[in-house]
Amino acid sequence: MREQLAQAIAKARRIVVFTGAGISTESGVPDFRSPGGVWSKIKPIYFQEFVGDEGRRREAWTRVFSGTAKWTGARPNDGHTAVAKLVGQGRATAVITQNVDNLHQDSGVPDDKVIELHGNAHYARCLDCGLRHEFDEFRESFTQRGEIPVCRACGGLVKSATISFGQSMPREPMDRAEAATLACDLFLVLGSSLVVYPAAGFPLLAKRNGAALAIVNREPTDQDAYADIVLHDEIGPVMREVVGP
Repeated sequence: MREQLAQAIAKARRIVVFTGAGISTESGVPDFRSPGGVWSKIKPIYFQEFVGDEGRRREAWTRVFSGTAKWTGARPNDGHTAVAKLVGQGRATAVITQNVDNLHQDSGVPDDKVIELHGNAHYARCLDCGLRHEFDEFRESFTQRGEIPVCRACGGLVKSATISFGQSMPREPMDRAEAATLACDLFLVLGSSLVVYPAAGFPLLAKRNGAALAIVNREPTDQDAYADIVLHDEIGPVMREVVGP
């Protein structure tokens, strides 16, 4: 199957790579739902709680500055490097990711090639005007004086740029992901269990539109039966072999 995957990648000219938590667990980033994952250790703060409860906002910012979720600070692994190589060669047109760890950008994929469906844990945005804020703007005022961050432009609530439970999926990334999916000739899934919708609908959309579908994931997925190529294996070693160092 590795040889078949290598041939499919070599043949393709418009690859879309779709990544989930499994590509980043090999860098030490915990996943969300498995035993030992993020949500088994800390209770998620729902979007409505963040907006409506000052105590929950304070807890959310405490988690940001304490690094409780461990979504930041890791280094890209061979899987990320291989994806960056495909993008650099011009053969991967987009990287659609469910991850919030910024590791695709850290591995060299340009920002405009990464479509983040669930946001990014490395910075914050104002919920009112959308202005981007870096965490360092608030670190001292929050950790030393307990001041909950507000927007420097409009005074609105500021939240980490991840998409929380109960928060609407951003329309623009979803539209970009759909357009890229419909234009690809190979849709390559790396490390996603394909159970979280609407994101998990993209592989099947690509398949219905005539693209080849390849899935590399340690565990079986509900979409394995629809795929042309399925490998239940570690992503880094597989991608290092099929793409090259």
